[in-house]
Amino acid sequence: MPDIIHRIGIKSPAAQVYKALATVDGVAHWWTEEVLGDSQVGGKIEFRFRSKAGEDIGTMVMEVQELEEPTEVRWRCVEGPAEWVGTDITFQLSVQDNQTIVIFGHRNWREQVEFMAHCSMKWAVFLLSLREYVETGKGKPSPDDLKIDNWN
Repeated sequence: MPDIIHRIGIKSPAAQVYKALATVDGVAHWWTEEVLGDSQVGGKIEFRFRSKAGEDIGTMVMEVQELEEPTEVRWRCVEGPAEWVGTDITFQLSVQDNQTIVIFGHRNWREQVEFMAHCSMKWAVFLLSLREYVETGKGKPSPDDLKIDNWN
């Protein structure tokens, strides 16, 4: 099964990066502004995406699978685009050379499709938003994210 994997360094303590990944409030500052739910293990978090004009783009629901402060966050997609349902979103954190290194994975896609390529690029955009949020206090969550193609 194919995976999307990215690596990014963030000049901030791992505990601060972890908080941005493991809490509803944190994720709302870098991925999408519309986040609701329970960010504890076993809880479900709903992520809604809209255009700047307010049109619905899509909604994903993640079940929180694992939280290991400050080194790992793992979600499983339980609702959303068909290609996403059953996939795992992973964030593994380590500290190297005064940076928190995030190894991101969107794992267990059933097949490589064009939508996977779009999502890989968008995840890169949102990981840069995560870094900007943690380092400066202001990210670029949807709907203010960088648009990359005609699908968003």
